[in-house]
Amino acid sequence: MSTSTRTPALPVTFRPTRTRVVLLAVGAVMFSVITFAGLTLERLNPGERISFVFTAFLFAGVLALLARPKVVADDSGVTVVNLTRVRRLEWAEILRVNLRTGDPWVFLDLSDGTSLPVLGIQPGIAREQAIGDARALRALAEARAGDEP
Repeated sequence: MSTSTRTPALPVTFRPTRTRVVLLAVGAVMFSVITFAGLTLERLNPGERISFVFTAFLFAGVLALLARPKVVADDSGVTVVNLTRVRRLEWAEILRVNLRTGDPWVFLDLSDGTSLPVLGIQPGIAREQAIGDARALRALAEARAGDEP
């Protein structure tokens, strides 16, 4: 592992691409299979058929929600998109970017004394990508912190 990390050109988006592909593909397959089963079973009445489609839609929706996290860095700061919340941060608010061994995702230490989980960079099934993304975000935060007046 290299200790020097290049600062990526802005704007840049970090997201767990493999995890996203798996979640969206599984969601599409589940939706198709459950909907097909609900529409082709002969003994179901129309209300039961609708409940099958509704259940398939719920499953697909939850998986799409799990595929939502990302981090977008631009000249003025960082936008963290987690499952249900979006938070915009100025570069000066980010004190440190952490991805320690065993962490499920990156954490940002903020100037207000809190820590923000960043689900858009997670080592799950793409550990090397997550490490590289965390290093790139750290390099950006350090470079941009020095640009602040």
